Amino acid sequence: METPSDDPHENVPAADVGPDSRVSFRNELDRTHYTAVDEDWAGHVPAQYGVAPRVRIGRSKWFNLLWLIPIGLLLMIVAIAVAKGIRDLPVVQDFMRQFPGASKLPDDAPIGFPAWLGWQHFFNLFLMTFIIRSGVTILADHPRLYWTRHSTPGKDWFRIQKPVPPDPLYTAKQDSITLPNGVGLPGRRHSIGLARWWHLGVDTLWLLNGIVFYILIFSTGQWMRLVPLNWDVIPNAVSVAIQYLSLDWPVESGWVNYNSLQLIAYFVTVFIAAPAALITGLGMSPALSTRFRAISSLFSIQVARSLHFFVLCWFVMFIVVHVTLVLTTGALRNLNHMYASRNDDSWVGFWIFAASMVVVIVAWVAATPFTYRHPRVVQKVGFALIGGAQKLFEHIDSKPGQYTEKDISPYFWHNGKYPETEEYKQLEAGTFADYTLRVNGLVENPVELSLEQLRALPHHEQITQHFCIQGWSGVAKWGGVSMQSIVDLVKPAPEAKWVIFYSFAVGPDGGIYYDAQPIEQMSYELTMLAYDMNDDTLSFGHGAPLRLRNEVQLGFKLVKWIKGIEFVEHFSEVGGGLGGYNNDHEFFGYRQSI
Repeated sequence: METPSDDPHENVPAADVGPDSRVSFRNELDRTHYTAVDEDWAGHVPAQYGVAPRVRIGRSKWFNLLWLIPIGLLLMIVAIAVAKGIRDLPVVQDFMRQFPGASKLPDDAPIGFPAWLGWQHFFNLFLMTFIIRSGVTILADHPRLYWTRHSTPGKDWFRIQKPVPPDPLYTAKQDSITLPNGVGLPGRRHSIGLARWWHLGVDTLWLLNGIVFYILIFSTGQWMRLVPLNWDVIPNAVSVAIQYLSLDWPVESGWVNYNSLQLIAYFVTVFIAAPAALITGLGMSPALSTRFRAISSLFSIQVARSLHFFVLCWFVMFIVVHVTLVLTTGALRNLNHMYASRNDDSWVGFWIFAASMVVVIVAWVAATPFTYRHPRVVQKVGFALIGGAQKLFEHIDSKPGQYTEKDISPYFWHNGKYPETEEYKQLEAGTFADYTLRVNGLVENPVELSLEQLRALPHHEQITQHFCIQGWSGVAKWGGVSMQSIVDLVKPAPEAKWVIFYSFAVGPDGGIYYDAQPIEQMSYELTMLAYDMNDDTLSFGHGAPLRLRNEVQLGFKLVKWIKGIEFVEHFSEVGGGLGGYNNDHEFFGYRQSI
């Protein structure tokens, strides 16, 4: 909200308009065109491996999930012993005769598997390998999960990293971890920019494949084989479980009808897990979460992120169990069903399956080295696939009023490379009394504004949630001046379409940090320059003396330690020409509303 005033610039000290006000900061940028990921990439981020997955029990106890392996084996042995012991009981025999394992299908249900289903099956598997691997890399960039929007250290319920150290300036980037070769995509520490292009881009193809799948199963009647149509599916599933656990497995007749345990698993995968993947993914969008307040107040980014992780776990578990059962319950016949659309024991399906596995394995092995050698290709293809949706969501003008002071996070992560230049140190030592914000470019009135002059502009406050590209979030109260006030003051020329924000901080590869924002977003109600945070002067770690807030964008675009603003026709003329330091150097994207 803004303090009302008849004249928005009443009592504002005169802004300085001199020769320096038209000088650009472009000569301080690194204009190198980076085309590969090597050992010196991103300032040589050293490898840092995490710990075994852990789940918090109670307030401070952590359980190492690797213990689930021996515990699971022990429980499996016990379950097998129990199943074998009860299977021959008369009551269990009667139960299994009444519920042999499969529900009756409608008379018009199709029999067999059409060829298109085999192709759908392959495409789904092929795309899921990239989605899962890139998803794990994204998780590794903030290797902690929470149940509230406050990403407070020690309140995470899951982690694959050590506890957060007590260093008050410890950053989220320092917390990121490296993944073993062949696991993540690409897997290198803090390669989230490239991982997101893989994840979101392939997600788009996976969704298109899914839409085609839904259309075909409902138009051909195949849906009847995937949806439980009778309540007896539950006792039949129990019967099948007893048969599996007693190691006297049920007779497979998947060509005609799945057993009830398979039916439930397929139904959950197709009609629950797959839509949940989309919904929870969109739940992590800053633009959508900030705009649709009623939903995001309950379904916060951290809830969405945790549920998204459970969906990932379900898909991995389903794939492992599914492949195991396919290969152990009549491999040739099952492979013929899925790959050759035939119901016999020939080797046709096996050889088609083998060829498809060669394709998947080659793609798996080649994906990471290809990404490191051709990151710009990954960046361009990813943007071609998902850029349209990101642009669409950017046009959602978020409104204030979602959060109150009681929602403010007790901990707000620091991030970024801190400014270390002599210029900044001198300004900080003088409590920024000599600081001036230079605003120029394609404007009618280029100005230089001191902090005193900025504070004299109409005051703007907002309590909003921060969305970091790494996955953490936090709610804070920001005080400062709206960008609309700055726009009104400098009067941009009609040809000015982008606004460049320059930082005192120097990026990992040299050259000052910067980012480009669409000029239309400067008039959004929640776009501002903040000099206060939580009713206190903005701290060094959070961007003093001035930082950008634009609540439809991810955090890396919200420049901290701002030294200047320039209105330009297009960002291609600035720095590396891709719309921001991270885009130039670490292959991020200039549109990041998702």
